[in-house]
Amino acid sequence: MKLLKEFKEFAIKGNVIDLATAVIIGGAFGKIVSSLVADIIMPIVGLLTGGTDFSAWKIVLRSATAERAALNLNAGIFIQNIVDFLIISASVFLMIKILLQIKNKFKKEEEKKEILPTPPEPSAESKLLAEIRDILKNKE
Repeated sequence: MKLLKEFKEFAIKGNVIDLATAVIIGGAFGKIVSSLVADIIMPIVGLLTGGTDFSAWKIVLRSATAERAALNLNAGIFIQNIVDFLIISASVFLMIKILLQIKNKFKKEEEKKEILPTPPEPSAESKLLAEIRDILKNKE
């Protein structure tokens, strides 16, 4: 029963919901980046390298025979996945950097609001003049 209660407290916390949202959005973002790399970037790279289709680029380890299938290293797909990773990593890095800058900006503004400058203590001459003024007001 205690374990169920602890799990319920954990699952209801805002951090878990934020994490779940981030995973879902990250998965969708990953698909978009994979499509960007496979459908736009790699064909341009292939065109620049003489029409090479990187997704079909394979290193044959064993040729196919009647009894067994071919054994290949799919190097082109691996290269596409590396490009995917680099783009996603750079995007996440930039997003976190921007969010931290915004957070620091708001934090500095709040700190400025919290620290109100204290007015300087009036000089002895000012205090004396204020006392004289008050005395003159009371005589009238």
